[in-house]
Amino acid sequence: QVQLVESGGGLVQAGGSLRLSCAVSGRTFSPYNMAWFRQASGKEREFVAGISRGGSNTNYADSVKGRFTISRDNAKNTVRLQMNSLKPEDTAIYYCAASYSPYANWAVRDYGDWGQGTQVTISS
Repeated sequence: QVQLVESGGGLVQAGGSLRLSCAVSGRTFSPYNMAWFRQASGKEREFVAGISRGGSNTNYADSVKGRFTISRDNAKNTVRLQMNSLKPEDTAIYYCAASYSPYANWAVRDYGDWGQGTQVTISS
């Protein structure tokens, strides 16, 4: 059974930085795409950033381009999200997600394995 465990959330002031990490376990091979999604209170879950298995293909939501960077280490089965220049509107629960399908893109429906989420709160 695949398990994803996030860490690194917290409370920071606007303009600050946080780094989220996600450790994946349960299979002998690395996922294809891995991604971060977030869900703010009262809103639907949305895509934030994603990365392909080899790391050569990354994708970002327009709202975080230039501020967030996704990376992965397949040897350690981890994926990270470096978040800089944080804004109050970045406040949400952040979820790590993995897909073992080579046909996955960046939609919520493409991901079958999810972490429990980590809270990120940005104060103004």
